[in-house]
Amino acid sequence: MNNKVIATIDISRPSGRKILRELQNKSAVKLEYPIPEVKTYTLEDVYERGLDKLSVHYGVDMRRLKSDL
Repeated sequence: MNNKVIATIDISRPSGRKILRELQNKSAVKLEYPIPEVKTYTLEDVYERGLDKLSVHYGVDMRRLKSDL
């Protein structure tokens, strides 16, 4: 038999933060903080988006300027 309880505590509110602080000091409690799901980008994607933003900002095709170098 598994003697565990899983609870979700909303720590954006003061009462949730208070409960979390109280639980952190208990030896029988194991806290797990979920990793937020975040979309990741490759270096090439970031580079291309940067060139697009610079092109729009300066009104010049940055890829063409780069190739002229």
